[in-house]
Amino acid sequence: MASITAASFGAVLSAASDAAGGQDYPQSTLYVVATPIGNLADITLRALHVLQMVDAVACEDTRHTQSLLRAYGIDRPGGQLLALHQHNEAEAAQTVVARLAQGERIAYVSDAGTPGVSDPGARLVAAARAARFRVLPLPGASAVTTLIGAAGLVGGSDDSSAFVFAGFLPSKAGERDTAVQALALDPRAVILLEAPHRIEAVAKALTVLGERRVTIGRELTKQFEEIATMAASELPAWFAAARDRTRGEFALALHPMTVAVDDGAEGERVLRLLLEELPVKTAVRLAAEISGAPRNALYGTALRIRKDGNRIDDKADLHDEPND
Repeated sequence: MASITAASFGAVLSAASDAAGGQDYPQSTLYVVATPIGNLADITLRALHVLQMVDAVACEDTRHTQSLLRAYGIDRPGGQLLALHQHNEAEAAQTVVARLAQGERIAYVSDAGTPGVSDPGARLVAAARAARFRVLPLPGASAVTTLIGAAGLVGGSDDSSAFVFAGFLPSKAGERDTAVQALALDPRAVILLEAPHRIEAVAKALTVLGERRVTIGRELTKQFEEIATMAASELPAWFAAARDRTRGEFALALHPMTVAVDDGAEGERVLRLLLEELPVKTAVRLAAEISGAPRNALYGTALRIRKDGNRIDDKADLHDEPND
């Protein structure tokens, strides 16, 4: 945000010290700090306090992080910024561990968002933990949760709140198509991330999902943020409609599959077949998953079928109601 300058954060830094300064910040600790994904105002007070306090900041890109810190009015000498990115993470992690052993407090930030979420940081955290040093996470911005909050991911399953984070799809076309075919079989919501130079290829690959809904989040939290929901088959046309739509960083949410619920006839048919071989609870659960019929309704039907057939010999089974 061009309108935000270091002067804008003068009072914020003071507030950060007042709000977070009295908390405990142990030495020999790695502080994993989430930073904004676009809007500079999305930094937490505790993050600002820690970024001022620590002995050094390990970061994905030292130039980017230096600019970020200066935007908040935090000026650190270049020697206090340690480069740690995907190409040197294993080696640089040992440098950080050595400094932790000397009693230093080290913060780690990726270029944007929460470290370790499709960004470097996981190997560093693993190395610090393996060396028995404390890792203290400071939560904050994430493209994953930002998009979920705006997508309205409602499905027809018993637990439509479940989702899978798949991150970036493979860069090679064949591997990407295989990955999409696997995602097509998962009824849960799926969250993807993508870069501008591959977004059109990903949009084309996702068309095999047909009418399954997809929410696109482009430039989330930034000035030109755009959020749109459509059928997967419509994605290429949406990007082609405006040249600017292929610019920026992207998060995509595949909505959970919609479970078609019948009028009860198909559910009862499936249930009757399953009751010939299975206990009531198991038969009801499977019939609900296969037909989409409500589990409680199927349970009542199962009791009626068993009663009509004079098969009330398994009383424990009949009284084992489903957990809905």
